Amino acid sequence: MFPTDSPSSEATRRDTAPGRALNVVIVLGTRPEAVKLAPVFRAMQSSSLFSPVLVNTGQHREMLEALLGRLRLTATHDLSVMRHCQQLSSLTARLVGGLGDVLRAARPDLLVVQGDTSSTLCGALAAFYEHIPVAHVEAGLRSGVIDDPFPEELNRRLVTRMTRWHFAPTPGAAAALAAEAVPAEQVVVTGNTVIDNLLWARERGTGRSAFRTRGRGVIVTLHRRENQGGRMRALASALLRLAERRDVELLVPVHKSPAVRDVLLPVLSGCPRITLTEPLDYFDFISTLDDCELVLTDSGGVQEEAPSFDKPVLVLRNTTERPEVVRAGAARLIGTDPRAVQAAVTSLLDDRKQYDRMAEASNPFGDGHASARILQRLAGDFGLDMNRTPAPRIVAA
Repeated sequence: MFPTDSPSSEATRRDTAPGRALNVVIVLGTRPEAVKLAPVFRAMQSSSLFSPVLVNTGQHREMLEALLGRLRLTATHDLSVMRHCQQLSSLTARLVGGLGDVLRAARPDLLVVQGDTSSTLCGALAAFYEHIPVAHVEAGLRSGVIDDPFPEELNRRLVTRMTRWHFAPTPGAAAALAAEAVPAEQVVVTGNTVIDNLLWARERGTGRSAFRTRGRGVIVTLHRRENQGGRMRALASALLRLAERRDVELLVPVHKSPAVRDVLLPVLSGCPRITLTEPLDYFDFISTLDDCELVLTDSGGVQEEAPSFDKPVLVLRNTTERPEVVRAGAARLIGTDPRAVQAAVTSLLDDRKQYDRMAEASNPFGDGHASARILQRLAGDFGLDMNRTPAPRIVAA
C-alpha cells in the first residue's frame, strides 16, 4: 500500500533510464487548484526530467476556461463532469469513472492532486485503484471538525490515506500528518505553491482593480456550502449595514453557484457602496487585493494570499484549516453571526493600531519556491538528479 511504502518502493523503481522523463498526470477542476498547481505544471514543463499531462475535470467550468491560458496551462483531457444541481454522490461517481479511464490509458509514473476538492479525492481514489502513487500538494490541512468545511475536511483526510508524497505547506500541516501516523520520510514541508503563483502573476502586472470609488476597499468572498442558505442571508444583511458607512466600498465578486447568487444578488443589488461583480479574473483579483484595505472571506486560498499584500483577513467561518495565519496575527476567525461580523469590521476600520498589527504580521505560507522543492523530492525518489538539468523557472520574468 503506497502510504506505508518506503522511498525505494516499487512505485519509485520504474523505468527511469537516461532520457526517459517521468510521466506525470496532474488533476485539477477548480480555480484554486489551477492557481496552486500552475507553478508545479510550469516547473515540470521547463525540466527535461518531467513530462506532465494536465487533466481538467471541469468542476469550475466558467471560472476556469479563461484562466487556464493566462496561467500557461493546457489541458490534455477535459472531463466536463458538472451537471445542473448535481449531487456530490453523482459528481463523485462521474469523477472516479472518468479519471480511471484517463489513468488506464496514460499509465503515468505518478499522479499529482492539490488541496481538498472532489477532484482531489477522486483523483487520488482513481490512482489508488490503478496502483499509481499519489503526490498531494497542500497536504496536512485540518480544521479538526469532520464536516466543517463540508465536504473538504473529510476529502483531505481520506486523500492522506492514499498518498505517497505529502507536500505540506507549513510545519503545522506536517505536524498534523505526524499526529495521524504518516511516516515522517513521506512528508516534505515546501511552503504553499499559491505564493509561487502570486509572485509570478504580480510580476506581470497585467490585472486591474475592480474598485469603483476612493472609499476604503473591502473585498468580500462568500461561497462555502456550510455558509449557504440562512447564514448567507444573515451575512448579506450584515454587509448592507456595513455599507451604511460613508467611507467604505464593499466589493463582492459573486460566485457562480446558484445557491450563492440567489441569496446575495436580491439583497445586495442597488446599494451604492456595494459593488457586485462576476468572479474576477485571477490577475484582476490580485490587483484588487493589492488595492484593498481589508478582506472578509470564507475562502481558504484568500487567507493565504492576503498576508502577502499586508491585508488583514477576517474569516467568516467557525473553523479554519489554516491556523498558522491566525497564530501569526494576520487573520481572525470571526464566525458568521451578523452582529459579530459588523463589530469586527467596524473595530478594525476604526482602530489604526489594531489594523497595523494585523497588516504587519508575517506571512507563514512560504517564500515562493515550493514548486522547486516538490520537483526536487519527486526526482530524487525516482533516482533522478535535478542538479544536472536547468533549474525550473518558478517566478518568471
